[in-house]
Amino acid sequence: MRPLALVLVYGLLLAGCTVGPKYTRPATPAAPAFSEQPPKTFTESSSGWQQAQPSDAVLRSDWWQLFGDAELNGLEAKVNVSNQLLKAAEARFREARAQILLNRADLYPTVSTGLSVTVNRLSQNTNLTRLGTYGQYTLPIDVNYEFDAWGRIRRSIAAAREETQATAADMETIRLSLHAELAVDYFELRSLDAQKQLLDDTITAYQKALELTQNRFDGGLSTRAEVAQAKTQLETTRAQAIGVTVSRANFQHAIAVLTGSTPEELSLTFAPLDSKPPVIPGSVPSQLLERRPDIAAAERRVAEANEQIGIARAAFFPTLLLTATGGFAGSNPVNWLTWPSRLWAMGPSVTQLVFDGGRRRAISESATAGYDEFVANYRESVLEAFQQVEDNLAALRILEEQSTAQRAAVEAAQQSLELSLNRYKGGLVTYLEVTTAQTIALQNQITEVDILRRRMDASVLLIKALGGGWDTSKLPPT
Repeated sequence: MRPLALVLVYGLLLAGCTVGPKYTRPATPAAPAFSEQPPKTFTESSSGWQQAQPSDAVLRSDWWQLFGDAELNGLEAKVNVSNQLLKAAEARFREARAQILLNRADLYPTVSTGLSVTVNRLSQNTNLTRLGTYGQYTLPIDVNYEFDAWGRIRRSIAAAREETQATAADMETIRLSLHAELAVDYFELRSLDAQKQLLDDTITAYQKALELTQNRFDGGLSTRAEVAQAKTQLETTRAQAIGVTVSRANFQHAIAVLTGSTPEELSLTFAPLDSKPPVIPGSVPSQLLERRPDIAAAERRVAEANEQIGIARAAFFPTLLLTATGGFAGSNPVNWLTWPSRLWAMGPSVTQLVFDGGRRRAISESATAGYDEFVANYRESVLEAFQQVEDNLAALRILEEQSTAQRAAVEAAQQSLELSLNRYKGGLVTYLEVTTAQTIALQNQITEVDILRRRMDASVLLIKALGGGWDTSKLPPT
């Protein structure tokens, strides 16, 4: 028993060894601040841009409430409960979490048993000394245990934990994307409502203009061509208003699916978009590493790839096993489970693969290359996050300037239309000038609605680029 005890002690000492590199988070490029103009929650000081105090505008998990729309809030609440893509992501997370238990089981010995009862009769026409019928009754218990001498099992457990965290971050990325997609679709739909209201009001004005032209024609002051122009303008706008409802229906159906409903189950009331983009809390580039779930998922997979390198290197070292067998064996049920029928065997074994044609080296090189790939993907995801924030900051700044200019254009176009109508009533111009002014005014009003839609969309996309209200502290603990 002394050699066996020495082997056991040696195995336990080796179980504290781990081969392979120790993980450190890869360095990523990061600027001290975004180049685009900060949000309005920031004030300028001698030391640069600093967040205004007190800070009440902080992105939380229910970030959509910044828009102050009760109907949007109700729809967003359904995403967490009923969206099927989110349910699938949650199932993948539970599957990854179960892999931790699967790998952890290798830390413990496996115990198996099997009952065996056989009755044999030997031929009398043989030269065996034992003839007749006899039985064989066995009840063995087998124990097998692998010492984790080089950390292979522990690294497998760690890799499973990191994959679980990455999968949890994937789920949050999907959650954030679904909430953002719903908000964008909702504001697209509301902008179409605003366009529909604008077109309906324009149709009413065009009908009055047609009546005016018809009356002037009946009085001999206008030509039939002018009546045809007014009618064409009216019917074209009416067709345009009908076409808007097609796009609105498509967005309503998309919102229904995002909330886990069938299209016929959801009906959104008519409500033109008239709100302004909310004030969005600012951020600095370094915070994106903690607030973006997709970046967190990429970083966790780098850590997982690092564990795979250690697992591959452990294959170069011998495997230390301990096997034990015990139980009872007898020739009949009477003596089967008696003390003299006991049996046991126990001993360690060490196996070392001597030649494999370069298989282990190839696996190790593959693991190293995989690690480099995940590092590059991680750094690329950080760069893309910076770009997305900068793009949407720029969009909000430029669209706000464009909105101011467009408001002036709308007012000028309305004034031009009123002057043209007055000149037409006075018989100073033909109806062609009125038609041109109507077209310009309508187009400028539609453009103004579209700019507001783009500002709302850019606000949603900026919140998404900032990670919403999520941070890495919400990852499941390892």
